Amino acid sequence: MNPRLDLLKPYPFERLRALLADATPSSEYPTHINLSIGEPKHDTPEIIKQAINANLAGLSNYPATKGDFELREAISHWIARRYDIPAPNPDTEILPCLGSREALFSFAQTILDGNPDSIVVCPNPFYQIYEGAAYLGGATPYFVNSDPARNFAPDWESVPEEVWKKTQLLYICSPGNPAGNVTPIEEWRYLFELSDKYGFVIASDECYSEIYFEEKPLGVLQAARFCGMNDYKNMVCFSSLSKRSNVPGMRSGFVAGDANLLAKFLRYRTYHGSAMSSVISAASIVAWNDEQHVEQNRALYQEKFQKVFPILSSVLDVKMPDASFYLWAGTPVADTQFSKALFEQANVTLLPGSYLSRPGSLDGTNPGFKRVRIALVAPVEQCVEGAERIAEFIRKNY
Repeated sequence: MNPRLDLLKPYPFERLRALLADATPSSEYPTHINLSIGEPKHDTPEIIKQAINANLAGLSNYPATKGDFELREAISHWIARRYDIPAPNPDTEILPCLGSREALFSFAQTILDGNPDSIVVCPNPFYQIYEGAAYLGGATPYFVNSDPARNFAPDWESVPEEVWKKTQLLYICSPGNPAGNVTPIEEWRYLFELSDKYGFVIASDECYSEIYFEEKPLGVLQAARFCGMNDYKNMVCFSSLSKRSNVPGMRSGFVAGDANLLAKFLRYRTYHGSAMSSVISAASIVAWNDEQHVEQNRALYQEKFQKVFPILSSVLDVKMPDASFYLWAGTPVADTQFSKALFEQANVTLLPGSYLSRPGSLDGTNPGFKRVRIALVAPVEQCVEGAERIAEFIRKNY
């Protein structure tokens, strides 16, 4: 048995189930409102469903690991339109993947060389896949705490030089999960300079890029172009249709960037067995080529924030995110205590922030302590009712 499996921590939702296992919600609120998991709940667009139905004959064929050229071309054109940059080469700079999650994990297995001193730098809080990918790749994760003064952006400048010297991979999430912070060009330039100096690879998780309020979030490839790095050396981005198009069950995304890295990643995936069915590929082409459903989807999230934020900001320490569909709110007591009491008294489920983070590698503090993640994925009415229950719970108890 692989001994590194023992390094994997229980997943946040497993911990949440354990926390609430002996809790009974009040009969005053018979309807449960779940704001804990970031699973899109809006309807899947009809054009995507129709594309799946029209291409079911593809089930009789083995898919190519590299993916259909038409899909890679559609993704390339989408990147060019979305970020106003030259279209990446669909033959060498783009690979379709089965959602961003599997690629974020397996990419690390391609990059990491197994050196026991190697480090993977992660934001803190973070998407749990980063940590698991680091451990199973034989590396040690280094957790960079978020900075509340900068809307919870990671404090990259706090990382010591001796850590950067051992770093092989840096995960960055922009827009961030859970705080929705977007990485500005100055910060990208700083990370590019570090990557150039120390030789590590930047893996940019951009799965929330299409859920924003005002400015379109900057992506790593776009930032690289601004900085004159047109070959995308040592950088890749990961994106997905799950949030953008409300199709988490399709498991469709892409990796784009450094052609040399993607060639090695393709070799790995040939053995790993991750290949997208032509049925999903055809539906993905339709999704990447259409922006109308994305604009409608974004408008729904904007409406929820417009209605929910005033309710919660009157009782909690919470700021509007730059993007994404989460609120990262401070709590008056320990986040686990708050979450359990809220479930018992108001039948609303939130995710304790300490489940999404670890003690920081520099000072040992957990930046998720006394914070909760609120996912505004339910219908508007449920989100508003959930916010009202949270506000009433706080006024009664604190």
